Amino acid sequence: MAQAHCPASCGELIQGWILGSEKLVSCPVDWYSSVEVTYGAPLPDERPLTRAMIRLLLEHWRLPASLTHTLRIDCRSTIPVAKGMASSTADIAATAVAAACHLDQPLDEPTLAKLCVALEPTDSTLFSALTLFDHHDAQTHIACNGLPQMEVLVLESPLTLTTADYHRLPRQQILQDNARTLDLAWQKLQQACQRNDPSLLGEATTLSAIASQALLPKPAFNTLLEVVERYGLYGLNVAHSGSVVGLLLDSARHDVDEVRERLNTLKLLAHWPQNHLLKMVAGGIRQDGERRTSHR
Repeated sequence: MAQAHCPASCGELIQGWILGSEKLVSCPVDWYSSVEVTYGAPLPDERPLTRAMIRLLLEHWRLPASLTHTLRIDCRSTIPVAKGMASSTADIAATAVAAACHLDQPLDEPTLAKLCVALEPTDSTLFSALTLFDHHDAQTHIACNGLPQMEVLVLESPLTLTTADYHRLPRQQILQDNARTLDLAWQKLQQACQRNDPSLLGEATTLSAIASQALLPKPAFNTLLEVVERYGLYGLNVAHSGSVVGLLLDSARHDVDEVRERLNTLKLLAHWPQNHLLKMVAGGIRQDGERRTSHR
């Protein structure tokens, strides 16, 4: 038996046309999908993509395909689905690492990334550092050194959008039209990590969020920007292929309750009735024995 845990993401720090194709840097937060793989009969309510990952792994390791019928996957996650929080990536990446540990097979991050994108477009939360990632083919993964310390007030909408539906949108021209903006955002993000500068990171994410409005607009977006300005928050980020929005802040410096009250006063809770204060983390799959926090 082995367990592994992969973080959710509050959308993306940046996403768009960068270095010649669409790429992203996810925003990992301390809310985890936990998966246990052990010997036993498959559970009747398991998530289909986790079983697909097991089959893909067995083929990759050249193990008998029949082994899939002897492996039980127990996935425990409260990460919202189809809202841009990387719930599927968390499930399949944690499944892969738990299976590798259980079967005593090798699995490094680049291989894990390739296996995940073979199933669906994948978030960069599986990497142990903030990473610029080509989420379609895993050909690009550029790690950013450092992690500015901050929290994310995740604004959760009832609206859902599957990854598949997003990728059916005609978006290449819009992405290319915003390539200069995303190049600047990528430069700022790298500098922010090098300097441990949360304000600079917020500038990067806000640039990308503004560009995303041309493709998947968020309601009351300008009002959210006014909240960021009024309270001196670091910035905001969005799910470029989902509905969640994040306000980047530090609860030791910013009054989170006052921000929440302002959101209520401005009737923004009509769009985002739930919110979650989460710590931003670097990312990566954790196994039992490693320090892990759980969102309640």
